[in-house]
This record gives sequence, structure tokens and C-alpha cells, in this order.
Amino acid sequence: MSFRLIALTVVCVLAALPPSGSAQQIASDGVRVDAAGDPYYSTFSICAIDPAAGQSGAAVTTRVPFVGRAVPHVRAGVGAVCTQASTRVEYGPQGLDLLAKGVAPRTVLDQLLANDAQRESRQVGVIDMKGEAAAHTGKQNGAWAGSRQGKNYTVQANIMVGPEVVDAVAASFESTDGTGMPLAERLILALEAGQAKGGDRRWGSLQSAAIKIADPKNPGRGGDYIALAIEVGEHPEPVGEMKRIYYTTARRLGYRSFSRIDGPDVIELKRMLHALGYWRPTLATFPESSAMNAETRRELGRYDEEAMAAVDKFRADKGLGYQGTPAGLVDARLVEALRAAYYAKRTGGA
Repeated sequence: MSFRLIALTVVCVLAALPPSGSAQQIASDGVRVDAAGDPYYSTFSICAIDPAAGQSGAAVTTRVPFVGRAVPHVRAGVGAVCTQASTRVEYGPQGLDLLAKGVAPRTVLDQLLANDAQRESRQVGVIDMKGEAAAHTGKQNGAWAGSRQGKNYTVQANIMVGPEVVDAVAASFESTDGTGMPLAERLILALEAGQAKGGDRRWGSLQSAAIKIADPKNPGRGGDYIALAIEVGEHPEPVGEMKRIYYTTARRLGYRSFSRIDGPDVIELKRMLHALGYWRPTLATFPESSAMNAETRRELGRYDEEAMAAVDKFRADKGLGYQGTPAGLVDARLVEALRAAYYAKRTGGA
């Protein structure tokens, strides 16, 4: 199922100042543009792929409204591009066209910027489906500006509080490698880590965030193969709001507190409890979602006494039992502890 949600509020904002000597104006949506019509999205972003799922994704946040319209670009089976700073939006589709022809990311950047008189005010990140990545940071980008590439990702940022933002984004993404966590969740958590370090240094400006995921196995809406597209056009905590939207619309474990209920998040709960030895430890393998028939899905999606007992034992073992806690309570504290234990086990940490 595809989730395309847009949360937009028309606002006016003071954005980053353009390079000295450039004409400037405010568009009707509050974004500052130069004489050539290029918007200024000085920001931090991540482009990445999930080879196992065949997905490519891009996520971004900034202290300028409506970042999703300009910066992140993805294409199923091709890769991802983020174009920012003095943002030439055309570099998104043009970069993806070159990747689709088999051009390497570094060469893609060379070709895009070859005749660009404003190349020193641009910042662009590119990744292909082989995990090869590259980024360009022009010398006129606002400090702090830079990028970092690693296994299956590239992070790029400008007008940051410092390099610790990029380092935090990269460290978060690397820490979830091999866990089986969906690419969208990995990207959102990576942005959250960068935001926690201070992110964009333009305090007081309005903020936005966006994420796009392309998947050749998901036709999306109208055959565009965009499996997920969330834009928070303006919000005091745009990354947190994007995370809330993602968990809620995907009905992921943690989007609600419950005690007696049923649904796909209960299946996820049982899967994690089974992996940790709390639910039906004698069951050799927990069935994959794609292999479940309707009857199995109904049974595993039922939050029954057996599952509640497993939750209560996990809570007791982790010191999460409190006076007045109802039987089988699955709340934010339980979900946080369960996720940590589950993903640590998946990576051999426990």
C-alpha cells in the first residue's frame, strides 16, 4: 500500500541569504529565490538505498518551508538525488536520468555542474542502486557545510551548527544496517539524530521536512513507484511530525498504546517477543508477512492472553512494572525497550 501524505501550511519566512550581489525575492509560498528563480534550501539531507528491499530513498529537513517540493528526488530501480543550497530543482530529474543510463554518481555531478556558473553555491548528493555515492559542496555554501559518504548512503549539509550534525546522521544510519528496519524508518531516525545535535543553525526560522521512497515492487499512485511520500510543509518539530505520520499511517509498532486490541502491529509485537524468547519460544520460525494466509494473519493479529503474558514477563524482566499498570500494557516505554532489545539481537549485540 502506498502512503502519500502532504501536510502544508502557506507561510512567509526569512531564509538563508543568497550569495553576495545576487538579486533576491520572496515567492508566494514564502521561499526566497534568486533572479534566476532558484530557491534557497540550505539544509541537511540523506540519500540512501536498501539493496535487500531494492528501495531508494531521500529524506531532508530545513529551516525553510516546503522542502519536499525541491530537494528530494527518487526513482525506482535507479537511485536518489538531493539538490540543495542554491537549489537547482532540475538537477533532481536530470541526475536520475543520468543514473538510469548507467552514469556513475561522481560523473553525474561533473556533467550536471560542468557549465553551471553558480556551481559554487550548489550542494548536490547522488546515489545509485549499487550503493555508489558522491556529493558536491560549493565553496560559497554557508558554514558549516560538507558531506559524508558511507555504505549505501550520502549525507550533505550546509548552514549547520557544525560537522557533528552530519556525523550524527551517518552514525544513526550505519547503526541500523542489517537490522531489517525499513529504509524509511532508518532515514527518519537518521534525520532525528542530526536534529538532536542542533541541525540547521538558523534559529527562529520556520521549518519543514520530507521523505520519499521508491520501490520497483510497489506501483504507488498512478504507476510512479513512489511507495512513500510525506511532506511536512511547516511545523515547529517537522522531523518529529514526519515520524508521527510515518508510524501512524504505516500502523507500525509504537504508534498507539494498547492493552486488548488486534491488528498488524500486534503481529509485529509477537514477532519481536518471539525473537527474544518471550512468545512461543518453541516455535521454530515466525512466519513472514508475505507467507501468511488470512486465517494466520487473524490469529497472529489478535492480542490474546498468551501475548499479554509475554508482554508482562518482558516488562518484569526489564523493570517496567509499575503500580497500577494494566495487564499486557504496550506503551511508549515498552515499545522503546522492546525495539532496542530486538534490533540489538538482530545485529548480534545481545
